[in-house]
Amino acid sequence: MLPALLLPSTLLLFLWAGPGPAPARAGDVTFLQPCNRDHQKLQEGTYQFQTDCDAMTFCATNSTCALRGCRNDEFPFGYTKNVSLPDKCPKGSFCPDEQDLCQPLLAVGSACQFNRDDECEAPPNFKELADNTGFGLNSNGSVCLNNVCMWANVTVGLPCIVQNTAFTAYGPDGEFIDIVSRGNCRVGLYCDAQQLVCVQTKAVGETCDADKECSTYNCLASGVCGQRADTPREVGKWVYVVVGICIFGGMVGTLVGLYFLHRKDRTAEREKRMQYWREQNAFRQNIMQMQETARHSLMSFTPGGSPRSTMYGRDQVQSEDSQAPILHAASKSSALRYYVSDDGSQIDDRSDEDLIMRRREPMEGNRF
Repeated sequence: MLPALLLPSTLLLFLWAGPGPAPARAGDVTFLQPCNRDHQKLQEGTYQFQTDCDAMTFCATNSTCALRGCRNDEFPFGYTKNVSLPDKCPKGSFCPDEQDLCQPLLAVGSACQFNRDDECEAPPNFKELADNTGFGLNSNGSVCLNNVCMWANVTVGLPCIVQNTAFTAYGPDGEFIDIVSRGNCRVGLYCDAQQLVCVQTKAVGETCDADKECSTYNCLASGVCGQRADTPREVGKWVYVVVGICIFGGMVGTLVGLYFLHRKDRTAEREKRMQYWREQNAFRQNIMQMQETARHSLMSFTPGGSPRSTMYGRDQVQSEDSQAPILHAASKSSALRYYVSDDGSQIDDRSDEDLIMRRREPMEGNRF
C-alpha cells in the first residue's frame, strides 16, 4: 500500500525530462517543424500537459509536429480563425493528452494518464456508481488513481486507494498549496488517508479537515463543513423591499435635489436679467429727460419763440414721450427783457444767466 502523501512514481516520471537535443520553448514549434518527444511532461504545479509543438499540433513519432487528430474540449484553446477543428472522439473511445488520435477505452488495471478518468472503461453498474454531484469524483463510475484505471465501488469500512496531489493555487496573499485527495470509494464516501478505508461523508456543520470529508465538498477555514460553494445565497423578502425603497427614494431624492439646484440657478439668472432691464430702462428715461430738458431750454432762450417750433405752428412735432404741457397764445411773447449797460452792452435780466449783447463795430471795406 502506498503512503498517503507519497507522490506516485509515474507522476515523477512525467515530471522528469531526460537528456536530449537543445530544448525548445513549449508550444512554439509549428507544423512539420522538428520536436522532441522526451520534452513531453506535466507542468509542475498545474499538471497541464506540455509539449514542444503549438496548440494545433502534436509531436509525432518521427519527431516532427503534426496536426492534431482529435480534441477533448468543445472550444479548444489556441486555434486560429478559419482553421478546421479536429473531431471529438465517439462514444467508447477517448482522446489522449497528446490529442494525436482517438483510442479505445482502457480496461480496469490498465495504465492511464494523470487524472484522466474518462480514459477508463465504465463498470457494468456505472449508472449506480456514476458521480452526479458535479464534483468530478469519477467518470461513469471509473477513476484513474496513481495512473491506474479502477472502479469507484468500494463501500464503507473496506480498504481503499487514495491519491493526494499538491496543486499550486493563487489567492489575495499570493501562492499557496492546495492538496486534492481522491479515492476509489463510492459516491457519498471518502477514503481516509490515515486508516485507508472508506468513511461516510459528513453533513454541514460537522468538524472536518479536508473538503473530501464533507458531503458538500467544502470544508471551511473554521474547520466545519459548509454549504456547497455554488449554493445560491437566499435573502429574506424584507431585503428586497428595503432595497426597492432605497432605490426609489434615491431616484426621488436625486430629482428633487436637481430641481432645487436648478431653481437656485434660474433665480440668480432671472435676477441678473431684471437688474439689467432696470438699468437699461433707467438709462432710457434719463436720456429722454435730458432731451426734453434741452428742447425746453432752447424754446425758452430763443427770442420770439423757436423758429422751428412756434406755439401756433401747424408743423409742430412733439415726441411721443414728451411730457411738456401744451402752450397757449397767452404765452406768445418770450418776455425777453434786456437793458443797455453803461458801456453800451445790452444785458438780459430775465434769468440767472445774463445774455450780453455788444454792438459790433463795422470793418473798413465791409459793406455790412
